[in-house]
Amino acid sequence: MYKPANHILVIFGASGDLTRRKLIPALGELQKLGLLPDSFAVLGVGRSKFDDTSYREMISSHMENAEEMLPLLYYHSMDTQAEEDYGALAKRLDQMGSELQIDPSYLFYLATPPSLYEIVPRLLSGVGLTREREGIFRRIIIEKPFGMDYRSAVELNRALLSHLQEHQIYRIDHYLGKETVQNLLVTRFSNGIFEPLWNRNFIRHVEITSAESLGLGTRGGYYDNSGALRDMLQNHLLQLVGLVAMEPPTVISSDAIRNEVLKVFQSFRPISVENMHTQVIRGQYMASHVRGESLNAYRSEEGVPDDSRTETYVAMKLFIDNWRWGGVPFYIRSGKRLPTKVSEIVVHFKPSPHRLFSDHEGGTREGNQLVIRIQPDEGILLKFGMKVQGAGFKVQDANLDFYYKDLSNSRIPGAYQRLLLDCMQGDSTLYTRGDAVEAAWRFLDPVLAVWKDDKSIPLHGYPCGTWGPEIADQMIEGEEYSWRCPSKNLADDGLYCEL
Repeated sequence: MYKPANHILVIFGASGDLTRRKLIPALGELQKLGLLPDSFAVLGVGRSKFDDTSYREMISSHMENAEEMLPLLYYHSMDTQAEEDYGALAKRLDQMGSELQIDPSYLFYLATPPSLYEIVPRLLSGVGLTREREGIFRRIIIEKPFGMDYRSAVELNRALLSHLQEHQIYRIDHYLGKETVQNLLVTRFSNGIFEPLWNRNFIRHVEITSAESLGLGTRGGYYDNSGALRDMLQNHLLQLVGLVAMEPPTVISSDAIRNEVLKVFQSFRPISVENMHTQVIRGQYMASHVRGESLNAYRSEEGVPDDSRTETYVAMKLFIDNWRWGGVPFYIRSGKRLPTKVSEIVVHFKPSPHRLFSDHEGGTREGNQLVIRIQPDEGILLKFGMKVQGAGFKVQDANLDFYYKDLSNSRIPGAYQRLLLDCMQGDSTLYTRGDAVEAAWRFLDPVLAVWKDDKSIPLHGYPCGTWGPEIADQMIEGEEYSWRCPSKNLADDGLYCEL
């Protein structure tokens, strides 16, 4: 892996939680690996009245072993919404470039509220800080949410593209920075055994789960205006669907891969109003006792109104109307206060057409499963039937598995570590493109509209520590089929099914 070109990273919101917990530690890891540019600096920007010294002291108090990273950190205090303050920012960057002998290539990271996503690029453009020339790059990273619905997403993209070109905009989704998500592409396209089976002829259905055991903490004010659909399903889960379902790209390049993901989004079958009750289930967690701990209901959390109808759980059944996936249901779900923190993809293959051993005890009634674990206990597991030793044909489930932790030199890099390095190198493969954002919102907008206007759509309660509303268990068709009940350990099924 090569070092990026020399540049200055400018972080707006430099004293915030994201910067302290994720960005600076990720940069520290890149420094230890020798992957930062030879000439590099970080300029923190914000309203807080730090100078270079006090900013370094603040970061040091929140980050262990920061001694080597601290000399790279600088700080510039300004009002990020005040147009007159950006001239001084440009002068500070010129000064730093001259003193540190760094070319005027800049990477701007907006670790800010979404309300600044349109303001900061416009004001940077006003003083020439978004203008590229030969050998000099200017890039900007923004965090989700990329709009709150289709209309706002279109407006945001239009505003960004009025001051930047698409290749300069990096919409970060930290889920795509996880090593196991990227390995999905390698698993599919570097192994000849999977591609012939990866279609409607051999796959019965696909399920994707992203579960969190925690509640809101102090994020109630933000979350109540978002909900599980906007916070997780629109971005993380649909991106995973895109990677599972995409066609093989012609080459491994940013545009080729993202073009195929976009085609998947464009192939989503619209969910009709008549099917909204059965294809989309929403829930909200209720108070419960879990492993001896008393957990609050969502409406009792800090910053949440007593009559809130915001969903903390969402499950969806969707179809992709194309040649490869016609008729194959994709089931996706995400929620808070579920039994454990886990994210995984499960590909359910069709059972053998003639069940020779159906009259014998045991056996894999649901067919083979390929489980791709994103977190924790990262790895891949294939479930298949195996004969039990002894007389007769008693069949039991067996696992063929791989774990990253078993590699002697294995060290799974953090998502932000990988994504920051990719952006520094100009690789946008794992970043979301504007047209894909709009396509995802176009698919989900009717769901939001029905939830808003149709009061007959229920908001199901579910006790903390369970796998969501019971009605969601009926979503997967087939008497023998249900959601996989994952545990912290990839190979363990059912540990958290009954609490």
